[in-house]
Amino acid sequence: MAENDFYKQRDILFHALPPGQLEQATRLLGEIPELRVDSRPPRTLRVRYDLRQHTLAALESDLVGHGFHLDGSLLQKLLRALAHYSEEVQRENLAAQDVELKTRGIYVRQYDHHLHGDRDATPKEWRSYK
Repeated sequence: MAENDFYKQRDILFHALPPGQLEQATRLLGEIPELRVDSRPPRTLRVRYDLRQHTLAALESDLVGHGFHLDGSLLQKLLRALAHYSEEVQRENLAAQDVELKTRGIYVRQYDHHLHGDRDATPKEWRSYK
């Protein structure tokens, strides 16, 4: 994976009511280290972050937990679900790569010592029956 694949830029769209959510959310998220936040009036917040440290799902969960109301339109729900899924898979793949690099040799050695389906359990004299 390229280093640029870890950096994400996402838009969070807020519901129109209650007013003033954008400014409050900008202040709240602006306090989180290594997270860049830009408000795009009237209702959009653009966040930039490193996927190894933050996820869109966690940021949105934090906002909802603080009483903010995200846009609930079908399009926004689909876009959020797609972003959440892709980030989750990418983070799982990152963890899998780390584990694979550390354990690949161990599994190869263990595989060589176990019986497998490619061995025939039939006695030798029965295999050459004519």
